Amino acid sequence: MRPLYPPIEPYVRHTLKVEPPHALYIEECGTPSGIPVLFVHGGPGGGCEPWHRQFFNPDRYRVVLFDQRGCGRSTPHASLAGNNTQALIDDIERIREHLGIERWMLFGGSWGSTLSLLYAQAFPERVTALVLRGIFLCRREDIAWFYQHGASRLFPDAWQDFVAPVPEDQRDDMVAAYYRLLTGQDEIRRLAAARAWSVWEGTTSTLNRKPSLVEHFADSHVALSMARIECHYFVNDAFIRPNQIIEDADRLANIPGRIVHGRYDVVCPVDQAVALSRAWPRAELDIIPASGHSAGEPAIAEALLAATDYFSDRLA
Repeated sequence: MRPLYPPIEPYVRHTLKVEPPHALYIEECGTPSGIPVLFVHGGPGGGCEPWHRQFFNPDRYRVVLFDQRGCGRSTPHASLAGNNTQALIDDIERIREHLGIERWMLFGGSWGSTLSLLYAQAFPERVTALVLRGIFLCRREDIAWFYQHGASRLFPDAWQDFVAPVPEDQRDDMVAAYYRLLTGQDEIRRLAAARAWSVWEGTTSTLNRKPSLVEHFADSHVALSMARIECHYFVNDAFIRPNQIIEDADRLANIPGRIVHGRYDVVCPVDQAVALSRAWPRAELDIIPASGHSAGEPAIAEALLAATDYFSDRLA
């Protein structure tokens, strides 16, 4: 399998104050004169990591990465105040204006694909291309599949750990029950719930269990923002209309795209990618055999590299 591009460091870092109390962490790497591309991380609540910079040829791209409200190095950590989908769309546009970028490509996976699509539908004239992985349409059935019924039948052992913090008489609505735990006053129960929520995602994200990934998701700092912010969004139906992304797919008509999706993705089943590709004819769908959800799956990473290389030629 093809390796990622070599590790690189940012050539500049920014702090951008948006709606109080939020301040966003932003970094740029690659070449300042390169093709602008925005890395949109998952979650919501996940944050960027150094290896995310390595999906792009540093000699051809100006790579912008940022941590969304409440996560990663943005502050305040795990904050739900003013944290909603429209605010994140507006933040992306403010980052573009702040950096003086006219148009850019967006690269996003999982929730990052959701947010990239919603931004592109709101500002299609600002988007040159989309590279998306692990499509998440954020419909009620998509959320229920992972947090109520569906994935539980494929990972029944891990599911028992996920439901453990929730009293049995509240398990008919796991997202609502977790929201009560994650916003409650009991700090010990709040952190235990955050770890259980986050570890469930880390355990199911790869075709074969990857202990290092599970450990990352179990880290208290990661788990608290991931769990609180994800649950906050999902209990509110991601703050979008039912089936909004598919219904507004015509707004993507002039934007080329590559969709990369694992055949055995349990977090975001592949039918979501198929539905999007049918509604968005300019996107090429690449279903990756023997792969799950994570961008770190070797065959998925290779397909993502091929996509960014393709657009580095086409957009040059």
